[in-house]
Amino acid sequence: MSKTRGENSVILYHGTYLDFDKIDLSKCEPYKDFAKGFYTTTIYPQAVRMAQRKAKIHGGAPVVITYEICDDVLELKDLNIKQFASATKDWAVFVINNRNIDFNDFNSPLCNTDSKYDVVYGPVANDTLTTLIERFTKGYIDTATLIKEMEYHAPSNQYSFHTEKAVKLLKKVKSEWI
Repeated sequence: MSKTRGENSVILYHGTYLDFDKIDLSKCEPYKDFAKGFYTTTIYPQAVRMAQRKAKIHGGAPVVITYEICDDVLELKDLNIKQFASATKDWAVFVINNRNIDFNDFNSPLCNTDSKYDVVYGPVANDTLTTLIERFTKGYIDTATLIKEMEYHAPSNQYSFHTEKAVKLLKKVKSEWI
């Protein structure tokens, strides 16, 4: 059973270049790690870096928006959830498929370009991991090397929300210009 808001909530941060009150999934960028969706993290410095990056690219000023969500969001039975506890081969394939503009095997459980998952949780494919994944897909390294190399990267996480049903679970707490 899901907990009510205010009981055992998790704080999530979204780094961006402008403030807003309503999440509009149609404005989210496609071809991201877990496909088109609204991305958050539990790691404040990670959100700050993303806000600074987005402001540099798009203009505006960096802002971190704080949200609250029930701590059992990844266990809710009325949502289709995909979780990756760590950077694994399946996670890497999932990221590769979602970032690939030509990918079209929508029946695959290792993609979310069709928003089959309401919420996806897992590590971020930073620039170093992206290069590593590219080397793997081109056949320059094998699966064992991929997994071994993925273990050495700084911890990160992301919760991505892909449906209106999932976005409605987020409660905006505040915005902080940085």
